[in-house]
Amino acid sequence: MKKIFFAVMLIPILFSCNSTNNNEQNIKLVEEYIKSVENLNYDSMASMLGDNYLGLGPSYGDSINKVNALESWKFNSENLYEKIHYNKSRNATVIIADGENTGEWVSNWAELEIEYKDGNEITLWANTVYQLKDGKIIKSYTFYNEADGLRQLGYVFIDPDFL
Repeated sequence: MKKIFFAVMLIPILFSCNSTNNNEQNIKLVEEYIKSVENLNYDSMASMLGDNYLGLGPSYGDSINKVNALESWKFNSENLYEKIHYNKSRNATVIIADGENTGEWVSNWAELEIEYKDGNEITLWANTVYQLKDGKIIKSYTFYNEADGLRQLGYVFIDPDFL
């Protein structure tokens, strides 16, 4: 009886260790991806994105696949961004057990400093949530205030009712 009890008690521990190990591996992958973003290294980014990657946000309805995401990063790193830095970057893991987004996720919160090639700089609060499978990022949701970034770049928003 003691042997059966011990075996039953060991099963949750094994699953717990495996889950913790996956969480650590997933966080490490997201941290490596963030370093690739900071280094403007789209080749490294490509190696971490799944072939069917889907990026959503920051605006509702925005979506991008792997090929277009890498082309966009390549263009932006060559023509727009001088530097991107994740300050106060923190990660948390979650497993979604059912529904459309079932799987393992890592959420990253950060204060992003973006320096443009023309000398302008902005700081944004950003949250990106990454879904991971088989050691690759397969989906992401990105949230930040686009209007705040534009305001920092000098854009002015005018209520159309005042025109």
